Amino acid sequence: MPDALDLSHHLLIAMPALADGNFRQTVTYLCEHNEQGALGLIVNRPLDLTLGDLLHQIGLEPANAAIAAQPVYAGGPVQDNAVLILHRPLGRWDSTLAVTGDIGLTGSMDLLATIARGSGPGDYLVCLGYAGWGAGQLEQELADNAWLTASAQSDLLFELPVAERWRAAAASIGVDLALLASRAGHA
Repeated sequence: MPDALDLSHHLLIAMPALADGNFRQTVTYLCEHNEQGALGLIVNRPLDLTLGDLLHQIGLEPANAAIAAQPVYAGGPVQDNAVLILHRPLGRWDSTLAVTGDIGLTGSMDLLATIARGSGPGDYLVCLGYAGWGAGQLEQELADNAWLTASAQSDLLFELPVAERWRAAAASIGVDLALLASRAGHA
């Protein structure tokens, strides 16, 4: 797809006017984007569920309190019971999509069990569900000004406090979301 837009390893930053409750004030990390569509994870919407809670539900015990206390994120409205893990380093896990040479998306139990034991990757986000777009759907939403796009930064994904990610993602491209109107109008 030489002429097609590829936003893999980019962030989608919800515009203030985006009213869809699934995506209002979100930052979505695009793991894959091609002519068939796009797949991403919302990285700033923690659920009222800890990793310890999730691990207990599937019969795994977290190795320590720090692992148990990690948040689980609402990755998106598609298959919201599917466990997906965004992680770095890439590693070798079953069912991993290499997003970059350092970041992977894994939906297999072997990685979740390794994280529970305390020997998983250094950085990870555990998500339930994902965001998905069919062929041309994301491109149309971009044309409709629903999203800003920015190159992804690992520190924003894995280190920045969740409450700061939406504004920080926009600031990374020089946009102050407080200055944008939350409603579109016509002059």
